[in-house]
Amino acid sequence: MPTDRTTDFLRELLVRQLTTWLPAALHRSRRATIALAGVDAGSAEAALRLVAAHRDQVRGRQVTMLVLADNAAADLPARLGPIEAELPAEVTVHLLPGDPYRLPVAVKAAGAAGAPLFSFVGLPGAVTPKLLTAATNGRTGELLLHTRESARDALVSAGFPLVAEVAPVLPGGDAAGVIAFGSRSDRSLEAVRDALWAVGAQFDVRFRGPLDPTGTTVDVVNDPDLEPLAHELLAELRAGGPQQVTELRRHTLTATVYRAADANRALTTLLDAGVLTRDRETGRLAGDETLRATP
Repeated sequence: MPTDRTTDFLRELLVRQLTTWLPAALHRSRRATIALAGVDAGSAEAALRLVAAHRDQVRGRQVTMLVLADNAAADLPARLGPIEAELPAEVTVHLLPGDPYRLPVAVKAAGAAGAPLFSFVGLPGAVTPKLLTAATNGRTGELLLHTRESARDALVSAGFPLVAEVAPVLPGGDAAGVIAFGSRSDRSLEAVRDALWAVGAQFDVRFRGPLDPTGTTVDVVNDPDLEPLAHELLAELRAGGPQQVTELRRHTLTATVYRAADANRALTTLLDAGVLTRDRETGRLAGDETLRATP
């Protein structure tokens, strides 16, 4: 089970990502569904308060919130009731008994197909293809997953083309499992990584790559050491040939623990060192600009 510090970290991450996701979802669709499974009562309460804070954007649309809870969250109805009373009629909350593996049934029963779906799932055991496939919701789902180990391959196989992962390390060296995010949107990918770093700084957490055999951690509180990222990007260019800045930013998000903005700084360092060349002689690096490793 997550420690209190891990729970607080995950709760803040959930709120920050929902703050980005919900307005964007309501902008492109008249329906949106939020599914929470394997989270504590405080996280469900915080998520519903976030929805309530966006009541003006919710009006005229339909937002469904699913909460799968076990017996440990027996006080959840009492905690959510006062918030529900203040919500517009367009918001529906369903409290469902059961563990996170019932997510596919819950999503189907809610009629979420075809509309944006954001799922936040804490798994005590193995990741299952059925759960991940339900979270993709066709092509409209995004999943923030807390699990014991890397879920990258499983997420890609389920239909998430963009996957980011970090393994948080709490103060004192305590491991906090793996946080994985699956999406089809570069913008969402950037948003979740920025949220991770903001919450990491708040809780004095360091990050490492779940599959990094060296176990190297990155400090997110102070200015990060970009040398490992620079080495990674240079190796990517030497192995794969010329690439656009946008592609290298995506590689940073999916293959490292760094942010997209860190990629720009690392690439600028490599250009200054003369180990990369660019299309344009001067100016800010643009997304469509192609970079090459020097021979």
